Amino acid sequence: MSIPTDLKYTTSHEWVKTEADGTVTVGITDHAQELLGDMVFVELPDVGKTFSQKQECAVAESVKAAADVYSPISGEVVEVNSALVDNPEKINEDAFNAWLFKLKPSNASELDGLLDAAGYQNVLDNEDH
Repeated sequence: MSIPTDLKYTTSHEWVKTEADGTVTVGITDHAQELLGDMVFVELPDVGKTFSQKQECAVAESVKAAADVYSPISGEVVEVNSALVDNPEKINEDAFNAWLFKLKPSNASELDGLLDAAGYQNVLDNEDH
């Protein structure tokens, strides 16, 4: 599994991409979708809702389990990927392009506390499987 180096990561397996307009795009990592298996349902947050960092904000459900998705930073949801509601399997096909939602950060400095690709790889290397 390759871990894109242009993204930031959380220990709870979310990826974060900072966009040119200052918003951040959030999804779950390839590792997370592998652990979950075949995706059957995604519950996305409502546009306009605000979350604190590490607050549960979405659910990814597979044939094996349901997993909470946590907001990697504090902010307001400005867009959701509604295509995933009808096609959650897109997460299995390409987890790093099947984004879940976009946030307008309320505290952009929280991004500095997220992991880079090497830090995330270290988390994976130290996980109990």
